[in-house]
Amino acid sequence: QVQLVESGGGLVQAGGSLRLSCIASGRSFTNYAMGWFRQAPGKEREFVATISWSGITIYGADSVKGRFTISRDNAKNTVHLQMNSLQFEDTAVYYCAAGTGIRTMRGGTADYWGKGTLVTVSS
Repeated sequence: QVQLVESGGGLVQAGGSLRLSCIASGRSFTNYAMGWFRQAPGKEREFVATISWSGITIYGADSVKGRFTISRDNAKNTVHLQMNSLQFEDTAVYYCAAGTGIRTMRGGTADYWGKGTLVTVSS
């Protein structure tokens, strides 16, 4: 049983940065891969990034590689997504997720989901 709560979303101008945070509560946090997904209006949910309990990472689309960085602090039960050089196309609701592995997460499967935090990038 894992509860996930995201924070850090908001309005930012194109070219700016935001840092999303997700705090996890429950048992066996260190055994979960964590990830971030996003969903823009009218579009399907998109895989953004994932990180294993030991810190191995996988990123999604080329558009986020080099701009977004996922990290986790197991001692604080938190996962972060640092987003730099934000573009209008990054506007979406960003969801924190927990799953059994980073490859499974990359495939779009997770066991637990947060409610999401809205990121709006103005052009």
